[in-house]
Amino acid sequence: MSILWEKSGTWRWIVRQTRDSKPFFLAFATICGVVPGVIGYGVMQLTNSRNEQLEARLRQNARPESVMMGKVNQERLAEFLGELQRKEDTNDRYVAALRGETLTRKPYVRIQPISKQNKSEADKEQKK
Repeated sequence: MSILWEKSGTWRWIVRQTRDSKPFFLAFATICGVVPGVIGYGVMQLTNSRNEQLEARLRQNARPESVMMGKVNQERLAEFLGELQRKEDTNDRYVAALRGETLTRKPYVRIQPISKQNKSEADKEQKK
């Protein structure tokens, strides 16, 4: 920032104006927040494709493990949202994740560590 301050008269003027004038500060802050937001929104709208044929082709060409992971994630999300709707305490999920553990579907044994055997088996499968 010192390079800007030393070399740019425009930057020094902006700094003086924002220091001395609250309306100018609010206008400058709004412009710095709104303009990038509008540009970002416009780019997202231009690059977002809702082409049904493209989506169908991508789903058809998806690898089986990708489809399976999508289903697993959907099931986990449904389970989590169901717990939230029933207003159950879900803090144990965060505690388990921090410890590198996963939750089981058994009602009285919800937290169970990930076994090292499962990790090594998963690594072998990924190498295939």
